[in-house]
Amino acid sequence: MYAVIETGGKQYQVNEGDVVFIEKLNAAADETVTFDKVMVVEKDGSVNVGAPYVEGATVSAKVLKNGKAKKITVFTYKPKKGEKRKMGHRQPYTQVKIEAINA
Repeated sequence: MYAVIETGGKQYQVNEGDVVFIEKLNAAADETVTFDKVMVVEKDGSVNVGAPYVEGATVSAKVLKNGKAKKITVFTYKPKKGEKRKMGHRQPYTQVKIEAINA
């Protein structure tokens, strides 16, 4: 059984028991969150596709931790102008464990 959920402007295919890194949520560690934007649910070989979302389907997950990804370097420059800038960026994330898919 799997589902496709939408959160943070992205779509994720999840199974029960999966650990997924998603865009940061306003939830503390050990909280339970519910995703109601479920686009596809597959159960026993039958696929239920929503338009755009499946009615009454939810996915519940437990927040494991909030954190930041590794730092990336952002370097911009304009040739022949002597203009350059170096910055770093760390993207915040929330790590969740999928507990149940309710279809």
